[in-house]
Amino acid sequence: MLSRRHFLVGASTVAAPAFIRAARADAYPNRVVRLVVPFPPGGAVDAAARIIANRLSEMWGRQMMIENRGGAGGNIAAQAVLNADADGYTVFIASIGHAINQFIYPSLPYNPVRDFAPVTLMCVYPNIFAVPNSSPDHSVADFIARAKADPGKVTYASSGIGTSLHLCGELFKRLAGVNLTHIPYRGAGPALSDLLPGRVDAIFANFPSTLPLVLDGRVRGIAVTTAARQPEVPDLPAIAETVPGYDVSSWFALFVSAKTPPEIVARLNADAVAALHYPAVTERYTQLGARVVGSAPAELATFLQAEMDRWGPVIKAAGITLDKS
Repeated sequence: MLSRRHFLVGASTVAAPAFIRAARADAYPNRVVRLVVPFPPGGAVDAAARIIANRLSEMWGRQMMIENRGGAGGNIAAQAVLNADADGYTVFIASIGHAINQFIYPSLPYNPVRDFAPVTLMCVYPNIFAVPNSSPDHSVADFIARAKADPGKVTYASSGIGTSLHLCGELFKRLAGVNLTHIPYRGAGPALSDLLPGRVDAIFANFPSTLPLVLDGRVRGIAVTTAARQPEVPDLPAIAETVPGYDVSSWFALFVSAKTPPEIVARLNADAVAALHYPAVTERYTQLGARVVGSAPAELATFLQAEMDRWGPVIKAAGITLDKS
């Protein structure tokens, strides 16, 4: 028969790992944390990363350092996170590329679900469907009618193959039953520069880059890409009011290596959610046209799978593919 002494020793042995895990989470972070951004400085992802990094640095008394690792649609940054120690000190801020790159790149060197642990869905924001001021189109219905009258002759610009702007256009083609010609650019800036003088017919561009142009009257906003109208531009209808089922939001989320200890993931989630809901941080995201979410890890996992299920068929039907390089 086991003595009371044996029972206590056994219980303490079982409890020790839990105590150690809790202590490790309480001590996190005790050095610099890297936030790997999959695009160069100056873009929407970089701006969103710096907002939350600044607040977390204040909360922790430890710096969250931005590391820009652009290239290959986010694959270079993702691989850099997986190559680092899985200890919570290397965090990945991802956007739609994390959901779709497996469909675009023939030999992706990682699995976005198996190899990454979700932390939190940070925020979502709409895109704006805009045309040049010289365009004859004043509504979604006008644009569709012109596209159907001249199949393949009406163009839309994007920030590159496989970007959210590109996919917005492909989904529009699919649901509206029109044939548009895609004109990819190296970023939203050059695409918008060609939209203004009418070198391209339309764009489905991110709120932060396009809303100022619409409000200043430099381009004509036609609609927003979300299912409902947006408070910043209440007079712009949703595309879904003309094309049922159309609903696209861009998003940013935090991930870490799947090998990261779960207690560190939980601590990072709690701190990131608190940072996102800090009033000054929420206001900064609102100024970018973004709605703060701050989800639980499981909710982000569900969201990521839904994005994969949505965009996989669209990408396959459009025949979008890229080399790994």
